[in-house]
Amino acid sequence: MPVRLKDIAGDLGVSIITVSKVLRGHSDISEETRQRVLKRMKEMNYQPNLAARALVTGRTLTVGLVVPDLTHPFFAQVAKGIHFTLRRKGYGLLITTSMDDPDIEKQEINNLISRRVDVLIVASSQQSAESFHSLEEQKIPFILVDRNFPGLHANFVGVDDAAIGRMATRHLLELGCTRIAHICGPPVSTSLLRREGYRKALAEWKQKPCEDHIVGGSFGDTDAIEGGFRMMQQLLGRKPRPDGLFCFNDPTALGAMRALSAEGIRVPADIAVIGCGNFLYSDFLRIPLSTVDQNSEFIGERTGRLALQMVASKTPAHPRTILVPPSLIVRASTLRPKGKKG
Repeated sequence: MPVRLKDIAGDLGVSIITVSKVLRGHSDISEETRQRVLKRMKEMNYQPNLAARALVTGRTLTVGLVVPDLTHPFFAQVAKGIHFTLRRKGYGLLITTSMDDPDIEKQEINNLISRRVDVLIVASSQQSAESFHSLEEQKIPFILVDRNFPGLHANFVGVDDAAIGRMATRHLLELGCTRIAHICGPPVSTSLLRREGYRKALAEWKQKPCEDHIVGGSFGDTDAIEGGFRMMQQLLGRKPRPDGLFCFNDPTALGAMRALSAEGIRVPADIAVIGCGNFLYSDFLRIPLSTVDQNSEFIGERTGRLALQMVASKTPAHPRTILVPPSLIVRASTLRPKGKKG
């Protein structure tokens, strides 16, 4: 049988209320009594009944996280940062995936709500904010991470995606690239803003983007490598051929470089390639990939801290937007003399 508070109290000759106060960290218990109770709990392998505690406190000490892809390095790093931050305060993290499917996402959100998570965190695959307006009406606390919706006043933690597009494209321009292509991601805020940053960087250098050099948008995070391969094959058939490529994320860039390798096209001598995400494997590729670092684990830490603040607040706070600055990581896929054209 599981050990109960009653068992510990009887064993130590104290009241159940005393043992309960030790668990809740009350200040009116002496340090000697506190240590006796905690020592006996450990010896008897006491496991608190979280379901019973939730009935009393109204909190389950759990946070729910919905991501498009559990195997995607970015979301794995974000989840790691959230988990690290929450567990230090005794909170657990329930993680599920939408598989980049808006309908599955809605189902998983409802599943987490039914489990009474204290805060819901979502990297959404939705193309409209309708579901989140519904959460607001139900007064369900939630945080959007990585992907946001224009006009939705909700808590959001992410990176400045427009700055990513400008930073990556400007790097290629500074190398002397004059025909810079862009492989986009799905029609969500991250992809749309990175494309906007790409266009702004070209405009700042008095260049007009060739619309034939902007491809993609039909694949998501779950099939980004394959999508990058297919889109690069399309770009190689365009005239004039690009001499620089900014990819929506690192997996897309990996697929693109595979397509270039299959055609015997040199990276970076013929086409310089840059991605986004700075995933763990980026530095270990045959041609290490230049990228823009989103500081994904730090995004997770900031999200976890915001979730804990929301739980601790007695009244709903005004929604916050937290943007983590990106940073450029230059590796071999763009390392060619500045000004040298492919």
